[in-house]
Amino acid sequence: MTATEQPASQLPPATILGYPRIGRRRELKRAVEAFWAGRLSEDELVATAADLRAATRARLVGLGLTAEGGAVPESFSFYDQVLDATLALGAIPARFGEQTGSDLATYFTLARGDSEHQPLEMTKWFDTNYHYSVPEIDERTPFAARPDSLVAQYREAREQGIETRPVLVGPVTYLLLAKASDDAGNGFDPISRLDEVTAVYAEILRALAAAGASWVQLDEPALVSDSLRVPRTEVLTLVERAYAALGGAVERPRILLTAPYGDSAAAATRLAALPIDAVHADLVRGDLPAAALADGSLAAALADKQFVAGVVDGRNIWRTDLRAAFETLGALQAAGINVVVGTSNSLQHVPHDVSDETKLDARLKSWLAFADQKVEQVAVLAKGLAGESIEQDLAEVDRVLADRDAAPGVHVDEIRARVAAAGEPDRNRVTEGERRDAQRTLNIPQLATTTIGSFPQTPEIRKARASFVRGEIDTAAYEGFLRDEIASVIRLQEEIGLDVLVHGEAERNDMVQYFAELLDGFAVTEHGWVQSYGSRATRPSILWGDVSRPAPMTVRWSEYAQSLTDKPVKGMLTGPVTILAWSFVRDDQPLGDTASQVALALRDEIADLVDAGIGIVQVDEPALRELLPLDRARQAAYLDWSVGSFRLATGGAGAGVQIHTHLCYSEFGEIIEAVDGLDADVTSIEAARSRMDVVEPLGDHGYSRGIGPGVYDIHSPRVPGVDEQTELIRIAAARIPGEQLWVNPDCGLKTRGYDETVASLKNLVTAAKAVRAEA
Repeated sequence: MTATEQPASQLPPATILGYPRIGRRRELKRAVEAFWAGRLSEDELVATAADLRAATRARLVGLGLTAEGGAVPESFSFYDQVLDATLALGAIPARFGEQTGSDLATYFTLARGDSEHQPLEMTKWFDTNYHYSVPEIDERTPFAARPDSLVAQYREAREQGIETRPVLVGPVTYLLLAKASDDAGNGFDPISRLDEVTAVYAEILRALAAAGASWVQLDEPALVSDSLRVPRTEVLTLVERAYAALGGAVERPRILLTAPYGDSAAAATRLAALPIDAVHADLVRGDLPAAALADGSLAAALADKQFVAGVVDGRNIWRTDLRAAFETLGALQAAGINVVVGTSNSLQHVPHDVSDETKLDARLKSWLAFADQKVEQVAVLAKGLAGESIEQDLAEVDRVLADRDAAPGVHVDEIRARVAAAGEPDRNRVTEGERRDAQRTLNIPQLATTTIGSFPQTPEIRKARASFVRGEIDTAAYEGFLRDEIASVIRLQEEIGLDVLVHGEAERNDMVQYFAELLDGFAVTEHGWVQSYGSRATRPSILWGDVSRPAPMTVRWSEYAQSLTDKPVKGMLTGPVTILAWSFVRDDQPLGDTASQVALALRDEIADLVDAGIGIVQVDEPALRELLPLDRARQAAYLDWSVGSFRLATGGAGAGVQIHTHLCYSEFGEIIEAVDGLDADVTSIEAARSRMDVVEPLGDHGYSRGIGPGVYDIHSPRVPGVDEQTELIRIAAARIPGEQLWVNPDCGLKTRGYDETVASLKNLVTAAKAVRAEA
């Protein structure tokens, strides 16, 4: 089958917005990391990526998408789709100098930095656990179309006999996600360069059209967010301005404009009126534009366009209620709208294929749909819209949904009664002043040094864990190995000179999965990998039922570590919001109820840690900002239950117990009231890449408890020097009193190697001592 020679006038009846790009067995991760390590040449990496793309296209066609007309999205990325757009626009920050290597070398330098350059800052992609590389723009940033990669991948697909739809982050979203570079003038906002960037997008579209592309997809999730620098109403105006120019271009593919991750109903008619060819709406997180449907205005605006209805959830792994989705599609079709069945967003947020899971309970497995099953669901719904009978498919899903609701463990009366009985007194500790006085017995110095929790997961640790799982070594041998690892990590921290120690988490495969394996109501996967950033992937656990803790989870490891040293050792737990955010969570009850169940399990764990002699307990909430709804009207309710669940978990700790928490990359100023509301005694925050941007809102807010803004970025392999870390500590100390300031890395050290970890931590301790001496 060969792709059409002329641009298709219509999208086929079924499509998706994107597909996982790491490979069914993380082939891309392994190839990229081998390239970084010098074990794979650039040509070999490029060839591996081409093979992966070809397999993806063939798979999607086999699952029911047509090979013609742009039904298959070309959504591959070596690292990050926003970084891809930065390269396509030629928007290389001046601080990286003249990059003389290949485009791929430049790309990875921006992503990871090198000995001379800090990498681009990372932050969360809207309300997901995916991280993107933040563009740095100023008045002089050069923009020049560099469409070679997009064109090459499109041509590669045509040679395979598949007409793909190139995917690119849209111009408005790109600029609203960018930050002003350090060289920008006061008051500069990257969005001020929208017209210039739009002109470069037009050049990229011309190049794709010249290559024969019939469709292009431009993603504009900024349309559904109230958390960007401009109000959502102004985002819509900016989109209208940009797409009036792009749509009016003579030489271009047909444009599909997408609005994933939220509700674009209020903007639907105005988006439909743009001079483009198809509009997408997320109908899982968003609503149908009821009024515009009823009065016919939406159908009129879409008279010569298609409407991609995102009725299949791209964020979670439960089987779609096909009957309800089909009714939604039918209502659109009855209104005279040319409907294409689609996903709510790219499927990059879900694993590849549930059929790969051979160890999941068969009943639970029947409730699930990973990326491949979601493609099949889209195809089934499209058949129904075309007039084919799909009643058998609808009835099967009805049966599965009923079975899920009735299954043992989904509803447990005792757990629900305990949640109902929890009141405000259970969420409140004694006053901050009383706690500060009681915690003086911990003897912690000013500018105390610590780490976030995990130490490197070495090949030896992973080998021992795998051997234990396979039954090659017994429990006694495995636990003896773990005790040796803990003892080694304690000795190392004492030699480095850290003030507050951790046990290193050698026993933990993942900061959520470890707890999921020990809590009732959870299941874990073998191959359910999802990209978090770059080559980093996680396996989100599946929270399917009511949650409880059958036995202590961390106590013996923390107790053993504390027995080895006179310095305080932190007990390490993952907080309820993060456990939810980094799992696939049941969708049949409010998230706040599920969070309270997890919080009570953690409350029991904290009580046992304290009884075992642990005086400091860290309850990590790196995902607190991540789950903040994009719709401002829903944010207060979220912050109420998310903060409440943390306080329910920690509220039983006595005054002398120091509660720590850790927060991840985020727009910190947006949630500072909530961070204050957590009432943790010490909060650590990622801050190195942003050069301590977080300290200003902290100072302005008058934050009065302990704070540890990270002084080195663990997401990059570079070792920050003493002078670099000293400068960052001084910046923080200028706004935060010394008795409140802690010194720590940005995040856990699990993914780093020991050589760079030891060197970086020694520099951190030296820098902290230098600033401490200046006080």
